Amino acid sequence: MTISTRGAAKAPAVLVLEDGRSFRGRAYGAVGETFGEAVFNTGMTGYQETLTDPSYHRQVVVMTAPHVGNTGVNDEDDESAKIWVAGYVVRDPARIPSNWRSRRSLDDQLVAQGVVGISGIDTRALTRHLRERGAMRVGIFSGEALADEETLLARVQEAPQMVGASLAAEVSTDQPYVVPAIGEKKFTVAAIDLGIKGMTPHLMAERGIEVHVLPATATAEEVYAVAPDGVFLSNGPGDPSTVDLTVIKAVLERKTPLFGICFGNQILGRALGFGTYKLKYGHRGINQPVQDRTTGKVEVTAHNHGFAVDAPLDKVSETPYGRAEVSHVCLNDDVVEGLQLLDQPAFSVQYHPEAAAGPHDAAYLFDRFVQLMEGQRA
Repeated sequence: MTISTRGAAKAPAVLVLEDGRSFRGRAYGAVGETFGEAVFNTGMTGYQETLTDPSYHRQVVVMTAPHVGNTGVNDEDDESAKIWVAGYVVRDPARIPSNWRSRRSLDDQLVAQGVVGISGIDTRALTRHLRERGAMRVGIFSGEALADEETLLARVQEAPQMVGASLAAEVSTDQPYVVPAIGEKKFTVAAIDLGIKGMTPHLMAERGIEVHVLPATATAEEVYAVAPDGVFLSNGPGDPSTVDLTVIKAVLERKTPLFGICFGNQILGRALGFGTYKLKYGHRGINQPVQDRTTGKVEVTAHNHGFAVDAPLDKVSETPYGRAEVSHVCLNDDVVEGLQLLDQPAFSVQYHPEAAAGPHDAAYLFDRFVQLMEGQRA
């Protein structure tokens, strides 16, 4: 990515998709060029949490909500230490942010962190195109990066694809750190950081859990060195087929309570012997309906994933670690949204129960994790 200073928020810009379709608009954020996978997010709020979600690493996010940036950027809602999206696409950016918590404009934040974006394009048409053709590689070009579209298209088509991409180690913490329990400490959890969001260990801490956040490269010995009552697998970017399953298999063999979300759900699925596959355009937003089959309740949930687990919806499967079943399913398209083992304490969901950004319907899953650890201790 090449970046110039803010320079011209009104500079001409062009977005070029790998299939040759292009959209012309104006620069938003930094001026320069960027490449990634074009995906769309249907959330009407929560853009700050979206931008700082490590699961969006190497993705260019198209916002379907037409007006973005109204509430500016504050110092409390970031889910990690930086913006992770590769690029940002909005239709109508707010000219002046208005919120009592705002400290700066979204445009200024994008510039400060070198995130190239584009505004003033028909995001409805772009979203419809991605729904029909699928997520694909894309480039955004502005300022000195502008050239004839044939040249720009060739550069987009040379960019790496998401299938086969191993990205978790690129977004993970370099060094372990501890999030202490709030109030009385009840449990210790080893959380493997595959792209963890800040709200996740916080919600566990609220439940009396001391969370040891470990790098994605942590070994089984390093996981068990913290004497965990449970192990957590976080969300994260990339293709789950690239992940080494040694550690999760060790956890399953020892029957330690296990909870995974998003990327962690896909990794659990692969460890159990299921395959994973690339969705046509993925689920990204805060309004996805999911049914918890263990209770029959329907939750409105926050999603950010482009891969899914290939597991049978209506039968119990035999795995190397006992019987497993699909516990949650998306009501829009029957995508597997959760797994659970029936013979040992392990479960996962494909969505984001930490609700950052998003609804709070799924916060009970952290309580379910606590119940598993209580049961194991008893």
